[in-house]
Amino acid sequence: MSRKHASEFFIDGAWVAPAKPRTIPVIDPATEEPLGEVALGSAADVDKAVAAARAAFDRFAATTVEDRMALLGRIADVYKARFTEMGQVISAEMGAPISFATRFQAGAGMGHFRVARDLLKDFHFVERDGSTEIVREPIGVVGMITPWNWPANQICCKVAAALAAGCTMVLKPSEVAPYSALLIAEILEEAGVPKGVFNLVNGDAEVGQAIAAHPEIDCVSFTGSTRAGVDVAVRAAPTVKRVGQELGGKSANIILDDDGFAKAVTEGVKLCFRNSGQSCNAPTRMLVPASRMAEASDLAKAVAEAMKVGSPADAATEMGPVVSEVQWKKIQALIEAGIKDGAKVVAGGAGRPKGLDKGYYVKPTVFAGVTPEMTIAREEIFGPVLAIMPYKDADDAVRIANDHPFGLAAYVSGTDTAVATRIARRLRAGMVTVNLAPADPKAPFGGYRQSGNGREWGRFGIEEYLETKAVLGAAA
Repeated sequence: MSRKHASEFFIDGAWVAPAKPRTIPVIDPATEEPLGEVALGSAADVDKAVAAARAAFDRFAATTVEDRMALLGRIADVYKARFTEMGQVISAEMGAPISFATRFQAGAGMGHFRVARDLLKDFHFVERDGSTEIVREPIGVVGMITPWNWPANQICCKVAAALAAGCTMVLKPSEVAPYSALLIAEILEEAGVPKGVFNLVNGDAEVGQAIAAHPEIDCVSFTGSTRAGVDVAVRAAPTVKRVGQELGGKSANIILDDDGFAKAVTEGVKLCFRNSGQSCNAPTRMLVPASRMAEASDLAKAVAEAMKVGSPADAATEMGPVVSEVQWKKIQALIEAGIKDGAKVVAGGAGRPKGLDKGYYVKPTVFAGVTPEMTIAREEIFGPVLAIMPYKDADDAVRIANDHPFGLAAYVSGTDTAVATRIARRLRAGMVTVNLAPADPKAPFGGYRQSGNGREWGRFGIEEYLETKAVLGAAA
């Protein structure tokens, strides 16, 4: 795994040293040993990156749609050539099983460049309404702050949309999983992204705070915890810049009482444990008819106990470690809270899985008989922990699902798709999946309430980086 630029930042089309030397180790979550180090930036590095992005903006904003389509196509081609490497890097730095890291994690990142390129073919930047022109133009310099759990996906969905819109940018990836971001910067450099258009500064909270508050940044796109998202918004407020936030989730998964129940429960448990439960849209609250709680518990227990937990490098591994010691300890504390609150441990529980004494491994854990006021029903655990909750009827299920500060995603499964769809439309969440339909990279991704504001992916992601101008009395 290449780490040749781990001590540098990508600013103004070149790899440069930080303003002041400072590094932290990057830990392999499977071994708890250092993979290497990465440089940490400062406000001075952010200033330099923003200046480069500002200087490049007018020129890049004036490029044609055809030019930007060609650029996005080149990026996708270079990414494809380094696809296997991307999977290896993500697996090593954040612990995803190698097969999952390559197919899904790396694949999601590459897909956003292709989708953005294709959407530009029919994207209308100028429309006419009588003698008024409605012009959509790039917002300016975009600050991007991204997390560690889906590193390529979260970086690429922002970068692809910003390039399609004609914006320049400064990225701060997570310092916990920074190597995939450096690889993306190498891909963009090789594909010929113009000097100053894309800039990367690694760092901790100091860099993120500098981006949020910077007066020369026109828009901030943040993905991460609700707590950190609030901080970004507060720091951005004095400059009245646009802030897009994709934050936490505690997604309800309503399983209807019909012949598809067993399959829906089984697949719902597997999806909850995917990526070691480290997905903001994971279906972590499973709502089942009260009369079928015992059946659901037995099905979930069987899935959890059959789950192969182990080294991310093993092709047979289904679930690797969580990303860090901090995450591991948080998950353990929340499992203990579930036990203290009286929820029934059906599978898993506290501690590491048997035979895995090193690494940040968590037992696939299932709680049954969970009630809405319990801590494990309210807090985002961000680990492989499922809470099974009873409901009386469809109205009760909708009430429980909606009675929550988060509203990122929700799920409904039932053999009658029309019935499931009617329930889906009543759920207050930004994304509702019926019968575990596959993800659509063109669909809007984002949430209600404390799950954030704004949308990413597809056309909606491009629109986040555009301003709307009315030109009245414009010549035809």
